[in-house]
Amino acid sequence: MTVPMPPVGAPSRTLTQPTRKPARPFFSSGPCAKPPGYSPSKLATESLGRSHRAKIGKARLQLCIDLMREVLQLPDTHRIGIVPGSDTGAFEMAMWTMLGARGVTTLTWESFGEGWVTDAVGQLKLDPTVIRADYGQLPDLSQINFADDVLFTWNGTTSGVRVPNGDWIPADRQGLTFADATSAVFAYDIPWDKIDVATFSWQKVLGGEGGHGVLILGPRAVERLESYTPAWPLPKVFRLVSKGALSEGVFKGETINTPSMLAVEDAIFALEWARGLGGLRGLQARSDANAAALDNIVRERSWLRHLAADPASRSKTSVCLLVEGADEAMIKAMAGALEKEGAAYDIAGYRDAPPGLRIWCGATVETADIEALGPWLDWAYYSAKAA
Repeated sequence: MTVPMPPVGAPSRTLTQPTRKPARPFFSSGPCAKPPGYSPSKLATESLGRSHRAKIGKARLQLCIDLMREVLQLPDTHRIGIVPGSDTGAFEMAMWTMLGARGVTTLTWESFGEGWVTDAVGQLKLDPTVIRADYGQLPDLSQINFADDVLFTWNGTTSGVRVPNGDWIPADRQGLTFADATSAVFAYDIPWDKIDVATFSWQKVLGGEGGHGVLILGPRAVERLESYTPAWPLPKVFRLVSKGALSEGVFKGETINTPSMLAVEDAIFALEWARGLGGLRGLQARSDANAAALDNIVRERSWLRHLAADPASRSKTSVCLLVEGADEAMIKAMAGALEKEGAAYDIAGYRDAPPGLRIWCGATVETADIEALGPWLDWAYYSAKAA
């Protein structure tokens, strides 16, 4: 994929290392940086070593659900469940239990969206309408037939492209909307009246631990679950219905399988930190400031540009960048040099994406660390070119 570079003046071509490093060089797009001030010693430990079905276990799981509802400003019409398998497990749980009742349309412009196509075609043997776009682009949303169930990623983690809003989703849709929102929740305004199913994991914007997913169901999704039985068998960890009714306990802290209470306590810490910032608005403000700081870095360098050309659909969390003249080996050299110097960790782009950098700008990252990263990117780039 060849993208012309803009004629912008570049900083001095120096191989001298900058003197200031990011204080917290954690720019991975998942698992992401822990919240500022985090320490394992700050986690509550009363639930550790106890059954998740004990009173204390259920109470902590319910608190985690309540905090997610509060910070996300999720209406009471929508249920929240903690499920196994991170975001992938949550989204596949939704696919396996609800698809097949009507036609399916899948939107894909990056690796994880393409994964849902593979599931729908290869595993569930459906014949979905697939609307694709190249990395860096968003599909034509006007093509969608909302008589179908519609699957999409709100924010493409591996491409840095997101839907701009929910205006393209009609209120009178016949099918369900399934939003893989793992890099989007806590960073954007999600119109919950337009979303029937949403999934995410704590490891993204909250900087939580992996392994657990969150499944959000609107009333139309619950109606589908209680009125439709899929043609294929369901593994135990996917079963959300018992005797024709929704298993309500799943959405009240009674998880399908055994959760890590340590991961739950970690998520509670992050959610209480978020509440202390002012909740959703505080998280969004931090992410917006980080994205703006990185955008300034890109604008000042002729050799660097956004993979997502349109600012309206450009991610404010997983920001993907193209480096002039770089192939996979050069990106690996740049990322490796930055990691060796402790200036930036895990910033190489996703393996299936065009060669480039990917820098997380979610709320758990400090803006000052994004700003300090710019000169180090210069050093890594010119060092790699000179090698």
